[in-house]
Amino acid sequence: MARLYVLLFLVQVVLAVCALISCLSAEDGQVKALPRMIWVLVILFFPVVGSIAWFVAGRERPTGPAGVTGSGGPAAPARRPVAPDDDPDFLASLDKRSRDEDQERLRRWEEDLRRREAELRDRPDDRDRPEV
Repeated sequence: MARLYVLLFLVQVVLAVCALISCLSAEDGQVKALPRMIWVLVILFFPVVGSIAWFVAGRERPTGPAGVTGSGGPAAPARRPVAPDDDPDFLASLDKRSRDEDQERLRRWEEDLRRREAELRDRPDDRDRPEV
């Protein structure tokens, strides 16, 4: 019997945590019926009832395959930010920056090599000197 109580307690905690994460990560337009902070308090003070209420009445339902939300209205196209590794402009700018840095590094190395070669050419050869 104690195992059943522990299991029910864990289910309650997981449900409340999932509801809190869902509530706090929902966009402003997806929170329905009450302000977000009230939903958070309801979920915290009444974990089972509050969590179920959040999932049933507190959030906008996800968009279905036909482009209609669960509430019956047409879904507004949500513009989500693109992750940097999915943004072609960002990737192109990284590629260009990398190429520019490589070109600059190569230019400096070549310049340094020319300078060293010139120093070696201008330096008197040690083999032509008489030993002391």
